[in-house]
This record gives sequence, C-alpha cells and structure tokens, in this order.
Amino acid sequence: MAAQRIAVVTGGNKGIGFGIMKELCAKFSGIVYLTARDEGRGRAAIEELKKAAATEPFGEQAENTIRVNFFGTLALCRAFFPLLRSHARVSTVSSSAGHLLRINGNEPAASALRQKLSSSTLTEEELCELMNQFVKKAKDGTWKESGWPNSTYVVSKIGVSALTRIQQRAFDADPRPDMVVNNCHPGYVDTDMTSHKGPLTIEQGAVCPSYLALLPPDIKEPRGAYLWYDKQIVDWVNGPTPTAW
Repeated sequence: MAAQRIAVVTGGNKGIGFGIMKELCAKFSGIVYLTARDEGRGRAAIEELKKAAATEPFGEQAENTIRVNFFGTLALCRAFFPLLRSHARVSTVSSSAGHLLRINGNEPAASALRQKLSSSTLTEEELCELMNQFVKKAKDGTWKESGWPNSTYVVSKIGVSALTRIQQRAFDADPRPDMVVNNCHPGYVDTDMTSHKGPLTIEQGAVCPSYLALLPPDIKEPRGAYLWYDKQIVDWVNGPTPTAW
C-alpha cells in the first residue's frame, strides 16, 4: 500500500500561508497540516478553510449557500410563525461565522454594510435584498470591493443572525404575548461538517440551542440575541466573541 502523502504549511493561519493552505486543500491528494504560532488563530483558520473548501465558482457557491442557509431558514419561519402560540420559543442555529464583525471586507464599504445590517429599523425585505445583492456581487466578481467577506458561509450566517433581530421586533409587536426568538453559535463540534475535528461533543453543542428553546415564561433576556455555545449573550454588533471557535 502506498504511503499517505502529507503536506505541512508553516504560518498557515494568515497571509500567503493561508493562501497556500487554500490551494493545497483544493488540489493536494493527501493530508494537509496547518501550523501557527497561536493555537486559537490556527483553529480559526481551519474553520474558515472548511467553509471555503468548495471548488465551484464563488458566484455559484454564494447562490447555493445563501439559498439554503438564509432563504431556507426564512421560508421555514414564514411557514411556522403564524402557527406559534403565546410564550413560544424559537431557537435558531447560527455560527461563530455569523457575528457582524465578520463583515470585514473593503472599508468603508464594509462599515456601511455593518451599519445597514445592524440598523434597528432594518426590515425583512431589506435584509433579503442585501443577501441577493451579495449573490449578485459574487457572480460579477465585485463582492470584495463592495465590503463583503470572502466567505459565502459567513454572509449566510450573518443574514440569519440579522434576521433574528428583525423577527424579535415583530414578536414584540405581536398580539400573542411573550414570543421570543434567539440565535446562537453552538460551538466547534465534532461532526461530519467539521470532519470530526471539533473539540466539543454533540451534547455540548446542543446545550445553548436547547437552553434557548426552554427559556421560562416572561423572561426579560435574551430576546433577539446572539449567544455563544456556553450561553453567554454576545454583543452582535461590537463584539468581542468569547473565543475563536
């Protein structure tokens, strides 16, 4: 049996090293090891690589990812929300990638996008338009200049997090009392999606989503919030996030 081919990239968490990682992960027929001086940054880079591992054109990735992760979530909510009863609890799974500060493309365009997405008056229709705008920019190759990050997964999960805030405002005005929706980052969990490299167990990853689904009646917070896997409420607009993953 032929020996397994192995590649090692030093300083692979950023810059040229990260670019080399992306190329090797896409084209090298073997195991690719990323090394970094900081373990947290190295793990964060690995997580990012797993979101950018697709080989389809970026525009096609954007269309499919936004359709499934954002518009799929939205369609489900539109179908089920009219059926909810008073004191309902909605728990949506976002990601560490869903924090607003992951909009880190070209400034000041990125700053303008963050301002729009965090606006207290942002509507569902306006959010959908922003998601469609990203897909259009991804297809014509101008997403970076427009401030969007170089990850379709990041944009889709930011959209989900922004949607939660809009939905809670609608719940607050709903005649059915005590309706609550939150979203959370479940953690870097040992699943097929992470190629079983996540340090958290499935049970640990279920802690925060389940906590949000079981919030007691008339709770004051969290409402329309973004939580970390350990149930911490995180400032979605300004950060910081508690850990890299």
